[in-house]
Amino acid sequence: MASTLLTKHFTHLDDLHRSGVLELIAIATDRDGYPPIAEHVLLHLRHGGDRFDSHIITCDGPRVIGYAHIDATDEVEGPSVEIVIHPDFRNLGYGSAVLAKAQEVCGSRMRLWAHGELRNSHSLATNAGFERIRTVIQMKRSLVDPLPMQGTEILVRTFLPGLDNEEWIELNNSIFANHPDQGGWVSKDLDVRISESWFDPRGFFIAYQENSMVGFCWTKIHGGHSHSHETDGEHHDHDPIGEIYIMGVREGNSGQGLGRALVLTGLRYLRQNGILNAMLYVDSDNAGALRLYKSLGFVESGRDVLYRLGAH
Repeated sequence: MASTLLTKHFTHLDDLHRSGVLELIAIATDRDGYPPIAEHVLLHLRHGGDRFDSHIITCDGPRVIGYAHIDATDEVEGPSVEIVIHPDFRNLGYGSAVLAKAQEVCGSRMRLWAHGELRNSHSLATNAGFERIRTVIQMKRSLVDPLPMQGTEILVRTFLPGLDNEEWIELNNSIFANHPDQGGWVSKDLDVRISESWFDPRGFFIAYQENSMVGFCWTKIHGGHSHSHETDGEHHDHDPIGEIYIMGVREGNSGQGLGRALVLTGLRYLRQNGILNAMLYVDSDNAGALRLYKSLGFVESGRDVLYRLGAH
């Protein structure tokens, strides 16, 4: 039945298609009780999109019944895809058709995010040969609410691109040696992110002890920047969201309160830049990090599952 409708790839959405996609997401959210698309993607869709996005759409007449968002910005890990199918058109082959088109566009390095751990999403992924590699908990807290006291005094400075790269990569890889995304970085992995328009070294904090780098907290702002690049070409008319992008402490320095102090440093930086809400992602099996973030006022706001093609 899915073959009777045409599934197309778009590099830009016109107003009609955008409206249809937003209506589809709203219907699926209401029916499933969980949004099928990440919040920052939804914000981009509502306010004009992002120039690096692309889209796959299946329509039944004027109605959008299938949609995939493709984010190809991560040259290191590969494109990531999020899919939503209208609840009335599930189990009819449309999800498989959209996924197949996404694989055609993205290639073998494609990653697939499923939000809310829904059974249909899991079946769609595994039937197509994707393997579950992570379960990630999204957490949020308001920055309008008071921040806890820091407790531990630490020596912190901001990251110096070029000068700190090598030492930071070594520290990062030792902390995240067994992490599927964060471990095993090389220079290119860091360089790619430093070249992104959202990167600002003033929001990248390094902790030192005895002239040695022992921890860090790297923040990221979605939908707004505390600085600008002339070539950005971006416009956002929604409130920006701050993220604790990556935080880590050297194993030999854990248990000293460094993680707590670093996260609070990052949250204060975000608040000083006018950010009202903060978010982060943490793996579901990271019990220590979950305890830390809960103690700092973060609460769970959702769960996402990441799949990757088994052949990859």
